[in-house]
Amino acid sequence: MTRNLMIRRHCLLELLLIGMVPYLWAADAAAPQTARQALIEMFLSPTPGTLEKHLPEVTRAAIRKAQNGSTAGMLTSFAVLTSTMQARGQQLQAFDTGSTLVSFEDTRQHTKLEVIVERDDLQADEDQIEISFRASKDGESQTAGMQPRLVFTMKQEDGVWRLNQITVTLNVSLTDPALLKAITTPVRPALASDATQAAPITNWSATRAGNEASAVSALRTLMIAQTSYATLYPSRGYTCTLSDLGGMGGADRNEHQAMLIDPRLASGKKNDYRFALSGCDGTPASRFSVTAVPLQSGVGMRTFCSDQSGVIRSSSDPNPASCLSAGQPLQ
Repeated sequence: MTRNLMIRRHCLLELLLIGMVPYLWAADAAAPQTARQALIEMFLSPTPGTLEKHLPEVTRAAIRKAQNGSTAGMLTSFAVLTSTMQARGQQLQAFDTGSTLVSFEDTRQHTKLEVIVERDDLQADEDQIEISFRASKDGESQTAGMQPRLVFTMKQEDGVWRLNQITVTLNVSLTDPALLKAITTPVRPALASDATQAAPITNWSATRAGNEASAVSALRTLMIAQTSYATLYPSRGYTCTLSDLGGMGGADRNEHQAMLIDPRLASGKKNDYRFALSGCDGTPASRFSVTAVPLQSGVGMRTFCSDQSGVIRSSSDPNPASCLSAGQPLQ
């Protein structure tokens, strides 16, 4: 091989490599976010501000101009809901492709909720994503003839997919086998011996379980309200005065009547539980603790507690301090 031929081949190789650079760069670059990925991100990302990022600019501008800041507080609540759900032990999975958009599974309760993509119609800079819901417990359907559907209309704006419209429909089939089964399944009558012995125990167990479930739900409400309150009044941060979160029916929202919880919960007593806030140190307060203690001791109901982390704990000790220091996370 002559020297000139070797030089020509070397130059040709260099030209080929140089010509391939743009293609190699393009292959390495990240693919743009799809409307479906944006929808998942806006509702499931725990990062503050992600939901607002995917709203139309005119909507975001209206939120910034809002005098009471209530909308901003509502938006930040999604992050708390997501972290609380994960803290409860629910397995959350999101899928960029396929027929399932999101799946929630609670292995302890043997329940599963799936968000199903019925259609995904992409037309230029607009994408309509229609979803339905499929719920089950112990492998059996829990829809019973009710089929709610949502259509999310996503539009490109400044290179970002934004949610422009939500359409909600609810179809109820009166001939659905699951609904007919629920209607026709007879209730087993209690035997006389059951009525005199087992019924009181069963009724009390049901009452206790109901009160505990209500207490846990109220704790979640208070955690969301605290996040909203800190957003509304950043100079104060969290509050340790329950009445500050209440004030429903007042004339104007302010830091002493934020109108975030119902009057019963704001009073500190609800469904046989006493609720209290504490630990709001600093200005603005960046921490807080919340407890739910049974009004009557010795009845077997658990004490519940949480803090700004969103993790709910329980304790058999009626002393709220014991729950805060050594309570077990709910499973």
